[in-house]
Amino acid sequence: MRVAFTHNLQRNKNEEEAEFDTIETVNAITMSLTALGHQVEPIDVSCSPAELVARLELFRPHLVFNTAEGRAGRFREAFYPALFDEIGLPYTGSDPYVCTLTLDKTLAKMIVAQHGVRVPRSIFFDTNSDMHEIPDISLPVIVKPNFEGSSKGITEDSVVDSYEGLRARVESSLIRYPEGVIAEEFIPGRDVVVAFIEGLSPDTKGVLPAVEYFFDDAIAGPRQHNIYDFNLKNVIAHAVKVKTAVGLSPKAEQALQRMASTAFRVLGVRDMGRADFRVTAEGEVYFIEVNALPSLDSGSGIYEAAKAIGAVDISAVLHAVVRSATSRRGLPLEPPTQIKTRVRRGARIGLTYNLKRIKPHGQDDDSEAEYDSPTTIAAITEALASYGHEVVALEATAEVLATIRKEEFDVVFNIAEGVRGRGREALVPALLELLDIEYTGSDPATLAVTLDKALAKQIVHQAGVATPQFAVWSTGAERLPKWVEFPVIVKPVAEGSSKGVGTTSVVRNEAELRAMAKDIIARYRQAALIEAFVGGREFTVGVLGEKRPRVLPPMEVIFCDKTETHPVYSFAHKLAGTSEVRYEAPAQLDPVLARNIERAARKSFNALGCRDVSRIDVRLDAAGTVHFIECNPLPGLTPNWSDLCLIAQGAGMSYRALIGAILAPALRRFRANARLTTSASGVDERRG
Repeated sequence: MRVAFTHNLQRNKNEEEAEFDTIETVNAITMSLTALGHQVEPIDVSCSPAELVARLELFRPHLVFNTAEGRAGRFREAFYPALFDEIGLPYTGSDPYVCTLTLDKTLAKMIVAQHGVRVPRSIFFDTNSDMHEIPDISLPVIVKPNFEGSSKGITEDSVVDSYEGLRARVESSLIRYPEGVIAEEFIPGRDVVVAFIEGLSPDTKGVLPAVEYFFDDAIAGPRQHNIYDFNLKNVIAHAVKVKTAVGLSPKAEQALQRMASTAFRVLGVRDMGRADFRVTAEGEVYFIEVNALPSLDSGSGIYEAAKAIGAVDISAVLHAVVRSATSRRGLPLEPPTQIKTRVRRGARIGLTYNLKRIKPHGQDDDSEAEYDSPTTIAAITEALASYGHEVVALEATAEVLATIRKEEFDVVFNIAEGVRGRGREALVPALLELLDIEYTGSDPATLAVTLDKALAKQIVHQAGVATPQFAVWSTGAERLPKWVEFPVIVKPVAEGSSKGVGTTSVVRNEAELRAMAKDIIARYRQAALIEAFVGGREFTVGVLGEKRPRVLPPMEVIFCDKTETHPVYSFAHKLAGTSEVRYEAPAQLDPVLARNIERAARKSFNALGCRDVSRIDVRLDAAGTVHFIECNPLPGLTPNWSDLCLIAQGAGMSYRALIGAILAPALRRFRANARLTTSASGVDERRG
């Protein structure tokens, strides 16, 4: 089957992303599903809903394997199942209603209690609650968010034993979790988990043997309360072992199985789930919560529970989940080739490019630096074809207009850089607009603006993003700007791929400045950009999408030669095999800097009118302020080498997924236009 694996990729070890899947988990699930014989497309749902739908339509899955948690709101876990229902895609796991219900701890307890399941007494608080009149409740209590998982908001201090402490803890928790917190009677004892895999253990209707969390005191340190808090779950997870629960009385074991079975049934959990309990020293069992999107990382209790009944590895568990989902939806596990879906057939795609014929050997040989090699063209072609599309590679020569008209493409995947002039990158998109053919990437206006670094800086600066001070010289004899404080950097005003940028580009006095400017003007037959040198850390940022673009985690360009006082990311650095720079993707950033870089990249992308894909280069000054350097809306796409490809790898995206993400919005636009044409004329007039 074609299986789309939708997930939230964890990029930061902070509490906000605690429920997300690590890259190790994503890779393990992808490889296991692939080993089961499925064609798997991992899709990080951090993109906009429009991009997600476009990616799904591009892949045309038979089934969605969903672990996406969502980022915000009480409905977040339900959003993606609801979206899949709306577009008619079958998926694993519970439906939107169940995901909403189980995320609400108070409501879930209320429902299971009505069916004879023992629960601790709890009180719900939100920002409208009167904290002066707290109902009676047995102390101690544990205070925790009502709409969170992964032990978010739970620490040793969550357990309080006085009403004054309860009031203070609730008030502080509501600041972080204003949607609601609960104060729940604290049950001293053991954390025990009962997993649910609907496709396993028919005799118990998918309810698996209980497992328990054991904490290594040597790592975890002294603890007043035996609770599985956020620190244990997410910071020092190596201190936690999950093992089959031992030492439980027969009565407690029977109660766990009965309560878990009831909870999964009355809450409507499907395919997979996890129920959490507390068991006292006397063997009394209390239901705590149900998770309809249980963790599938390598150390999770769901795998340990499955081992107890003979499902010895991750593939066995995932196979059972897929089998359960396909069975209850009436889908064959191995669907016929012509299975009906609500998405369209593959498209006829033209791939426009400029072919690199000169292998550069140094900075002076950069005439074709922006062009693409046959290897890159082949890689893009293979990636596009893997989605079921017919691909025709088309070099953007003088005959390109006639060829495009003859071929009748649905969509053109454009990476053509053009041959000469300030409008060269805009040429192919302009021709495609003339022929009313949809294409990937930015429109001609944006491509012309971004190629002119000075104009791009003016636009981005007006949008509120810092840029270095600059001037444009056309002769080299112009008056020195008043703002100039050496060093400054000199480069061509309308080139990409670091053309014209090298170790001599940073000049330290007026004589060097004028000499370098004149050399640039003569060599590249264009004006020279004179720019204040920003000497801090350098980052490059990939941005994907349309109106609400997704900013990928930045990649840092780290200069290895610490004797270089004013390093620059040069054309020579971009040649394969250089040891003078290394790349860190994703970059190691504190949360504030990460947000500032993301904000600058998104603002720049939107201000310049970019679409589908761009790469934004930024530098920090001595104060840590993010400065826009330039935007490349036609970034290189050489696998395992081009900056954007390295950025995508660091974000957990395969090369195929990156190409698919660039193509998906263009396909969406093509299909939307086709529907409008059909609606207006009553006849489907699409090409092909």
